[in-house]
Amino acid sequence: MIANDKTASARLLHWYDAHARQLPWRSPPGEPAPEPYHVWLSEVMLQQTTVAAVKPYFERFMARWPTVEALAAADEAEVMSAWAGLGYYSRARNLVKCARAVAASGGFPRTEAELRKLPGLGPYTAAAVAAIAFGERAVVIDANVERVVARLHAIGEPLPGARTQIRERADILTPSERAGDFAQAMMDLGATICTSRDPKCLLCPLAECCEGLASGDPGRFPVKAAKKPKPERRGQAYWIERSGQVWLVTRPAKGMLGGMRALPDDGWSAQGDGSGSRGGETLGAVRHVFTHAVLTLEVVRLDAREQPGGEGEWWPVDRIEAAGLPTLFAKAVQVALAQR
Repeated sequence: MIANDKTASARLLHWYDAHARQLPWRSPPGEPAPEPYHVWLSEVMLQQTTVAAVKPYFERFMARWPTVEALAAADEAEVMSAWAGLGYYSRARNLVKCARAVAASGGFPRTEAELRKLPGLGPYTAAAVAAIAFGERAVVIDANVERVVARLHAIGEPLPGARTQIRERADILTPSERAGDFAQAMMDLGATICTSRDPKCLLCPLAECCEGLASGDPGRFPVKAAKKPKPERRGQAYWIERSGQVWLVTRPAKGMLGGMRALPDDGWSAQGDGSGSRGGETLGAVRHVFTHAVLTLEVVRLDAREQPGGEGEWWPVDRIEAAGLPTLFAKAVQVALAQR
């Protein structure tokens, strides 16, 4: 069985030495480990986000905040604005909290257990930083690793229940040496060879011992429970313009898109429809998929002769891209601009 065969990790590392992806936050195989700051920042950005989407954000963050100390000193609103478009905005708020904690303590801790104590670092991120930045043996499991292990052992129990068994198998496979390279090798194998659809088994360094391939249908692993349909929500966003400026508000710190600049709205949330709908000229609508709900947001133009209520700011329309609006409201702005 491959789970007891130490040659499995050696095969994978040999493959990684020749096929490692070149990424701006990585060190090539055989070279000194990357800066912990680079590893941590990239791993936070990569949660629920593709490598292609993360690359330009990572490079912009590095240019603007090249050290964890620089990020710790940054204004949170500026970080949120720079994060706009990456989604899952609680990550950006935790990013600042974590940077400040690291700067205050003089640097990143080296162990997985100590890293877990930092704000916003869950099991995966802590393990990844420990392994990749510090060479500590840690079991690093993201969606790609989960898929590779499930196929390698033909684990038939549906997710999420299968995760305990997947972790046990991954623990056996993880070597004591080159733990960081091994973690990245597993990630790369899942991202480029053992893909969710149409796995390229002929190119896989572990094909000879893959139980999923031997079953004749590796693509069916990992087995996923049937998804429940997402609830449909409806809301309104308001375009209030005067003298070439549009009224923007800052959303409450807690809740969806918390702390972000946005168009004012009727109070919609992932749990319910908006309750403060107002009349006005309907300009169009946008549809946006969140983790827990699907939102149809109607864009309504309101009369700007009345001073908008609440706290906000007038923002030049011709500089709206610099406002750092989250994707949902950036799409709503485009609807409004098309009707100006």
